[in-house]
Formats: sequence, C-alpha cells, structure tokens
Amino acid sequence: MAVKKSSPTHVLADEDQVQAIIKRINRAQGQLGAISRMLEEGRNCDDIVIQMSAVSKAVHTAAFTLISASLKECIIEDKNNSAAVTEKLQKLFLSLA
Repeated sequence: MAVKKSSPTHVLADEDQVQAIIKRINRAQGQLGAISRMLEEGRNCDDIVIQMSAVSKAVHTAAFTLISASLKECIIEDKNNSAAVTEKLQKLFLSLA
C-alpha cells in the first residue's frame, strides 16, 4: 500500500479572525433555519431567494476571510512550507470565484 504524501496545510492562529468567522457561520446557520421555516410556511419565492442569497454571501465571506487571514499568517511566519501553503490557499481562493 502506497503512503499518501500529505499536502501542505495551515491552521488559522488569529483567534480574533477565528471568532469572526465562527460568528458569521453561526449567523448563516440561523438564516438557513429561517429559510426552512419560510418554505414550510409557504412564503413567496422572492423572500426565500433573498435569504438564500444572504446565506451564500455570508458563507463566501467567511471563506474569503479564512483564506486571506491564513495567507497573511503564511507571509508573516515564512516557514519552510509557506510557499506550498500559499499556493494551496491561492487555489482555494480561486475555487470560490
């Protein structure tokens, strides 16, 4: 059995950024619950789609924040694998576009 080479990773250390991302994700989670209730209540499509758009934006903003804060840490830390991690984070960033 071949041993899989692990790809470079980064764990966000900036606790303020982590808390901001968690807050945004929790808000999006609440919005998803509201969307489910709106569907059950038979609310109109316009209102539901507006809420779905808000959830999508919140999740994307959280992802962009995570990537940008991680890139900043990689640049500042300048560890041995920072170039590989930066490249991986850039690919993640482009996957959101």
